[in-house]
Amino acid sequence: MIWYEKIAIVVAMVLFMECFAWAAHRYVMHGWGWGWHKSHHEPHEGWFEKNDLYAITFAVIVVALFVVGMWYQWVWWAAFGITVYGGIYAFVHDMLVHQRGGFRWVPKQGYFKRLLQAHRLHHAVEGRDGTVSHGFLFAPSPAKLKAKLAASKAAQRSNRPSSPAVAANTAATMPRPPVRDAALDRRAV
Repeated sequence: MIWYEKIAIVVAMVLFMECFAWAAHRYVMHGWGWGWHKSHHEPHEGWFEKNDLYAITFAVIVVALFVVGMWYQWVWWAAFGITVYGGIYAFVHDMLVHQRGGFRWVPKQGYFKRLLQAHRLHHAVEGRDGTVSHGFLFAPSPAKLKAKLAASKAAQRSNRPSSPAVAANTAATMPRPPVRDAALDRRAV
């Protein structure tokens, strides 16, 4: 393979992985895979959370791709592109947004601030439904995300029961919302 083909594969895989991560986050983690991802939206003790099982699962897949890449060079470079995306994700999501590992920088301007705001708006919703901004490297405008959240809340209010007796019965059967993550309460939005 020529060097520019290798670079093209790596760049293409980084872009593909952002699309894949958006879809996996939106439809798997906030869908049938909520059992693991729920821990990420709740306060927890210690370094690891159940959601980290996704990272382990994806890492095993990439290791397998590196092994296959020993025979098919383009697969090795695709696995390397996925690994580059994983490194970017670890910095942006784990270190910058959630301040894991003692990383304490809070950007005051620019695209990193926008990424931080978008992810904090994602966590502004209790539970798995009605969330916004499921990507990790592409951050929509915070104003657009806030408008989408406001529209979602208005739609939820319009679907509430009209009778006080029905509302009281519904409230009694609904689970209590989880306690907010203290790091996310210091909003940069």
